[in-house]
Parts: sequence; structure tokens; C-alpha cells
Amino acid sequence: MNGSNAQANPDALLPLLHTDEEAVAFFACVADLDATDPASHALDDGVRLASGARLEQFARAASGDAFCFVGEGGEERPVVYVSLDGEAGPLALGLPELVRLCLVVPWWQDAPGRTPTELQALADEYREGWPDLDRRRDRAARALGLDPAGLPSEAAALARLVELSQGPVAASCLVIGYEGEPLDPLFGTHHP
Repeated sequence: MNGSNAQANPDALLPLLHTDEEAVAFFACVADLDATDPASHALDDGVRLASGARLEQFARAASGDAFCFVGEGGEERPVVYVSLDGEAGPLALGLPELVRLCLVVPWWQDAPGRTPTELQALADEYREGWPDLDRRRDRAARALGLDPAGLPSEAAALARLVELSQGPVAASCLVIGYEGEPLDPLFGTHHP
């Protein structure tokens, strides 16, 4: 997922995700990543990284789940998803990678534990609900300065999620819940 679509300014995506009409229309509505009201993004008290590194929420899902940057820096920081259901894990190494994931597989939250056949059925079902998904995706990508033709395949995007969930990034992004216990992994073996 590391990409061929380099941005002129690597910290230019987040402002577009909460101000650009095309980007907001796709990310907040289709991909369930809402960065439109940054002041409202705050993690529950006690939710933190086991390493002690900074965990900074920058967007939320409609459910209240959190998209967070790990550590100090800009949009190049790892991105962790923290679910209100007690799950958390890395999604991307930087906002550009997360943007590509959400553009290609906006239904990624439903992917854990599914077979390739089930993933295809899930993708088909999602497309039925959003018959103009490709057009919306392409418009959002262009609004962010990305060439839609340079986006990864669905399979590559999902493989990257699994790779991040099982490697050293996952260990460095271990999230502790407000009760002091590690949250379950997003792509762990406990999924059906």
C-alpha cells in the first residue's frame, strides 16, 4: 500500500478530510471516517498505548470508534483504530496509507475472519448499497491529489491490514483500555 501517489505536502491530507466536499462526502459517508469536527475527537479517559507513546484521535466512525495517530509527528505516524467493542489495532503506517485503504476497501471493518469468498460477497453487498462507489472513490481520490489508477487492489489492501496486525507494528501499537487491560486485536484469531 505504500504508494506511487506522493503528496507534495505530506501533512496536507487531514485538512482536506474535514474541509474538501468530495473527500468528506466519501470518507464520512461511505468509508465511515469522519474528520469534520476535530474538536469533538477525544478518547475515553484511560485509553492509552502500552508503550506510553502518545495516542491522538483525529477522526471517528459513526459508532464512536476512534482513528488515532501513534507517537509524535505528522501524518506519517502509524494509525490505530480503537473500537468501543474493546478491539484495537494498526490500520496503516501513515495517513496516506489509511486513505488508500479506505478508498479501496471502505468496508474493511467487516473483513476480519472472512474467507476470500466471503470477502467478495461482502464487497459485492457493499457495492449494491453504493452503486456509485467507483465514481465517488475516484472523485475523492482526485480531491486528495491521488490518481485512482495508482490505488492498490482490494486484495493488497486487505493483505496489508493482516500484515500490520501480526508484526512489530502491532506490538508497538498495543492499546490499553480504561480498565487497564489490553484491548483485543482487530484481526486476531478470536473472530469467527
